[in-house]
Amino acid sequence: MFAIIKTGGKQVKVEPGQEIFIEKIKGEVNDKITFDEILMIDGQIGTPFVNGAKVLGTIIKQGKAKKIRVIRYHPKKNVNKIYGHRQPYTKVKIEEISAK
Repeated sequence: MFAIIKTGGKQVKVEPGQEIFIEKIKGEVNDKITFDEILMIDGQIGTPFVNGAKVLGTIIKQGKAKKIRVIRYHPKKNVNKIYGHRQPYTKVKIEEISAK
């Protein structure tokens, strides 16, 4: 059984037992979370969401991704600036997918 959920402005295909990286959500490690915005579950497409369906998960880790470098450079202007950014994420283990 699989489902497509909407979280953090993205669509993610999930299955029970799978670990996914999503945009940061509030919560501590080992907290239970429920995803209610289910776009599709086993071929049943929602309009826009499937009624009565939910996906249960557990937060495994709150962390930051690898650092990326953003360079601002203008030739002949003597402007060269380097910025760094680390995107926060949440690692979630999918426990159960249920539909009514």
